[in-house]
Amino acid sequence: MARVFLFIMDGFGIGGAPDAKLFGDEGANTFGHVAERVKLSIPHLASFGLGKAAELISGRDPLGGTVTGLWGAAREVSKGKDTITGHWEIAGVPLDKDWGYFPHTVPAFPQDLIDAIVQGAKIPGLLCLAHASGTQVIEDFGEEHIRTGKPIAYTSADSVLQIAAHEQHFGLQRLYDVCQVARDLTYDLNIGRIIARPFLGETAKTFERTGHRKDYSVLPPHPTLLNKLTEAGRDVITVGKIGDIYAHSGTGREVKVAGFETLMETTAAEMPKLRDGGFLMVNFVNFDTDYGHRRDVPGYAKALEQFDRWLATPLSLLKPGDRIVITADHGNDPSWTGTDHCREQVPVLCVGPGLAGGTIGRRQCFADIGQSIARYLGIAPLAAGEAFGL
Repeated sequence: MARVFLFIMDGFGIGGAPDAKLFGDEGANTFGHVAERVKLSIPHLASFGLGKAAELISGRDPLGGTVTGLWGAAREVSKGKDTITGHWEIAGVPLDKDWGYFPHTVPAFPQDLIDAIVQGAKIPGLLCLAHASGTQVIEDFGEEHIRTGKPIAYTSADSVLQIAAHEQHFGLQRLYDVCQVARDLTYDLNIGRIIARPFLGETAKTFERTGHRKDYSVLPPHPTLLNKLTEAGRDVITVGKIGDIYAHSGTGREVKVAGFETLMETTAAEMPKLRDGGFLMVNFVNFDTDYGHRRDVPGYAKALEQFDRWLATPLSLLKPGDRIVITADHGNDPSWTGTDHCREQVPVLCVGPGLAGGTIGRRQCFADIGQSIARYLGIAPLAAGEAFGL
């Protein structure tokens, strides 16, 4: 029985969605703008059809060459451009209502929420309390945090409350406990995620976030592809932050690792362990966190080339009937203004032994991806999405 490996390139858009203007993202194009500024060498992604998928959206193929994969592009119907929204829709659960968001005010959070977190977590207070960049905020407030014992609370354009604290001076478990208090207090506000952002270092210039990030997500409102596969008794392996994204519901054997190289090495190590009829899903978060949010075009380009070189390994591990599906959850144009995600369409690339190349065209919903995987693996249909042939 065949297996499917779903690789999510976090923050890898290929051009603005039809409603990008509503999100302030008209003209954003993660892949297109990177390719304009850096001559990319990504032969595997090119042969899978990435350039052709980009051409569907932007009218330009920056790669050319012979295409042997199955390729297309997908737009998001849910009203968001964040990680949870994109991943849930990929897995067959588009959202029919928007998340709650925090305003661009200082403080960004309601005073009663701030007071409740401080009291419930038994901390002396919170710092920042505004929209901020995750790396800049620890540089700006990290030393004060160590001195006062007050965690750093901030948000972004996503439905999120992020809390940063020093792993040693404050304590990692203590940070997790603070985030759990915040999670319990924000369900009624319909906030998608609380994220623990631990860091190390002793001065503003030496602070660095660690790999012990932890996301506290709400449960998807309906069964996802992961739930359906689990209910059907299929083997499910999730690598990286997938477990957090789906609130650990249906996520099978979770292998939580961090770091770009470690994610690739771990994925390759886990692939042979997946049983027939199984599903492995991994999120390559570093495109987003290390290069998109930091607006680092050269770094993004190097990561794409490194990922492309690595793809030779998973390709060599495929058995007859296996499929690799590569897509993204949203855009994060490193040449764009600000530091937030971008409302973009994403590539859908499929390869595997015996799979005929061609196009699946423009998909009108990310859920088409999950629906196609469900059909290919022979489980009951998902509630949303139209399947294409794998």
